[in-house]
Amino acid sequence: MAPTERSFARRRFLTTAAALSGAALLTGTSTGTAHAAGTRPGAWPARFPLPDGFQPEGIAIGTRPFAYFGSLADGAVYRANLATGHGSVISEGLGTGHPSVGLKIDRYGRLFVAGGVSGEIRVVDTHSGTVEKVYATGGTFVNDVILTPGAAWFTDSFQPRLYRLALGPHGTPGALETVPLTGDWAQGPDFTANGIERTPDGSALLAVNVFLDGGRLLRVDPRTGAARTVDLGSSRIPNGDGLLLLGRILYVVQQQQNAIDVFRLNESGTRGTALTRITDPHFRIPTTVAAWGERLYLPNARFDVEPTPQTDYDAVMVKRV
Repeated sequence: MAPTERSFARRRFLTTAAALSGAALLTGTSTGTAHAAGTRPGAWPARFPLPDGFQPEGIAIGTRPFAYFGSLADGAVYRANLATGHGSVISEGLGTGHPSVGLKIDRYGRLFVAGGVSGEIRVVDTHSGTVEKVYATGGTFVNDVILTPGAAWFTDSFQPRLYRLALGPHGTPGALETVPLTGDWAQGPDFTANGIERTPDGSALLAVNVFLDGGRLLRVDPRTGAARTVDLGSSRIPNGDGLLLLGRILYVVQQQQNAIDVFRLNESGTRGTALTRITDPHFRIPTTVAAWGERLYLPNARFDVEPTPQTDYDAVMVKRV
């Protein structure tokens, strides 16, 4: 029987629970734990509900104050107004077995979706909710995505490779190719690659490897796939999930730790210094993060509970550093 999206998420939680007990896994030169996000900018809601049973994982925010969330249950996309917290499903998805995991939105309102266990990459028109294109990667778990000027890049959690979807004029999706990962990349026997970002100077990609040396960040040459370990001192990211780069500040969501670890990178992304950790009492295993102004938004995936159609989910806002 093919493994399910839920089994992968559950496995990630259970295989790390013992190691996390009583441990603070952000080590190195951190200045300590940041605010528990009690002070938040503005009057917008610091927390708002998502549909019961939705099973959110990815989040994307574009040029307007709306957040898009993908469903692990059926691939639906939910759009929420950040000013009010109200929202609705704008795309019904392709149903069970076609989850939506990582998401990114371009300036034309086109949503690029990592399809998890379906092995798909999907392109969704957020204006109409139509699934415009579906690409079959032949992969086992297409996890996360980042947009660069000429391509959308996707990780595969069970294969040592990235997927490059070429983007033409006006961001039009084109051909799909596979880029094998080499160099320092070590593929584990189980879940390995997770979040993906760009380096501050845009010359390379950054990808989470939760298997290598207790959880590391790797810098990947997009031309060759050669990966080199980023020097984060003694810091490790064993539960690293979504990545967000704002200037030279990298936010790493450590899902089971209910925390965001924050690093300052050099321009080329070869080195980073641990700055702080952001926590919030309302975190319930957040997975990914997106920004609007001085605010960071994260969906609570709740991977520590067995999902039902009645399971409640929400999104949480914290202040960026």
